[in-house]
Amino acid sequence: MSVTLNNGLKMPIVGLGVWRMEGKEIRDLILNAIKIGYRHFDCAADYKNEAEVGEALAEAFKTGLVKREELFITTKLWNSDHGHVLEACKDSLKKLQLDYLDLYLVHFPVATKHTGVGTTSSAVDDEGVLEIDTTISLEATWHDMEDLVSKGLARSIGISNYDIFLTRDCLAYSKIKPAVNQIETHPYFQRESLVKFCKKHGVSVTAHTPLGGSAANTEWFGSVSCLDDDVLKGLAAKYKKTPAQIALRWGIQRDTVVIPKSSKVERLKENFEVSDFELTKEDMELIKGMDRKYRTNQPANFWGVDLYA
Repeated sequence: MSVTLNNGLKMPIVGLGVWRMEGKEIRDLILNAIKIGYRHFDCAADYKNEAEVGEALAEAFKTGLVKREELFITTKLWNSDHGHVLEACKDSLKKLQLDYLDLYLVHFPVATKHTGVGTTSSAVDDEGVLEIDTTISLEATWHDMEDLVSKGLARSIGISNYDIFLTRDCLAYSKIKPAVNQIETHPYFQRESLVKFCKKHGVSVTAHTPLGGSAANTEWFGSVSCLDDDVLKGLAAKYKKTPAQIALRWGIQRDTVVIPKSSKVERLKENFEVSDFELTKEDMELIKGMDRKYRTNQPANFWGVDLYA
């Protein structure tokens, strides 16, 4: 299953997010994921594991497990590298051991104090507040992103964590329209208006945190997971699936790409096996009623400033 981006390229609708995966764990997980059938991997410079991902991909190519052209690899420009887009992209490519990216995203719509390409530090002032760089506009960053396409370094470019206003602005000043907006969305945080706006204007939506955060965001942000909701549990019993599979299927049926993260092989299989059933219109409406407008990913916990305020 895949979605067709506004430039005609196809993006697998189920991917594997590699946030908070470390060391040797990554090699085994990526190789196992490829064997299961995953062809889409979502990375970021800020995850600080591009080099390990690159080693796993190189092994997969070398052993003939998969060909480069069969994979869709995404990574992201970190906040401190606005103004250094070309260098940051080349740094990510070197670590990933790739010649090109299938998709390169602006990770957050904010430029912060530059700390050195590839370091992905979040510089803060004496009061622990993020040092935002007010000299670099998002428009300037986007035009630097567009240059990557002409140089053959990225086949598609996109945005991440942009709201309707910022997405509209990007559409207005772009020569190459963003192919994707990657946002947090799940049954507790459905963001119907933003999803509809993006789709109406040809911007595909990727749902990060499509399972509502689960253990990772509970640990980091103290958030509650939608997977414990009785609605999802009831539907899981009805369809003989897990609550996670119901949440992912819901995301797919609203035409969003889903990139669940898991560090367990059995969960990798479970998250990938979501194409053999379909939720009824009534059950889609039932899940629609779960919306709490509840964001689980809260970078303000680390930045000292709420960029979503």
